[in-house]
Amino acid sequence: MLEGLAGHLAGRFAPDEFARPVERKKMVKLIELQDADFDWLLSENAPTRGGLIPTAGGVDQPFVLNLVRRMTRRLAEAGCRGAWMVVADTEVVGLCSYKAPPSEGQAEIGYGIAASRRNLGYATFAVQAIIEAARKEGALEALVAETAAANPSSERVLEKNGFCRVGQRDGPDDGPTNMWRLVL
Repeated sequence: MLEGLAGHLAGRFAPDEFARPVERKKMVKLIELQDADFDWLLSENAPTRGGLIPTAGGVDQPFVLNLVRRMTRRLAEAGCRGAWMVVADTEVVGLCSYKAPPSEGQAEIGYGIAASRRNLGYATFAVQAIIEAARKEGALEALVAETAAANPSSERVLEKNGFCRVGQRDGPDDGPTNMWRLVL
């Protein structure tokens, strides 16, 4: 369930409004990510939590989960609840979020799917759900994203969701990075 695009959106979406079948009819949804979820996702041999199970091999590497945790904390401090787990049936297969609180009518999004669950439509679904929620809420004018030029799969996710490439920059860590924008 996608709950709370920002703090003032809590409870405005019907429970299954953003749930859709993706991989072999699995029901995929976004569930709001809480700080305590990171302890669970980072633990070895994580048990189920609230009926959810982490994907085999983990959602991502610990340093990535800790980076996303810091972003999620900054969002919470700003009163913005813009971070979610991507859940297929009961399996947590990825994460998606704003990278920072919305500013000047736009928000940058980020998303990641566990390596063992890529190319099954989960990232495309997650981005689509964020777009739909942003449009329904109406406070944002645009969503933006960045992709490493060497990551064509991520670029296809954005293209499928209507994003347009608006430029490129050279990042010190990522090398050439493409910049994307979607006017809502």
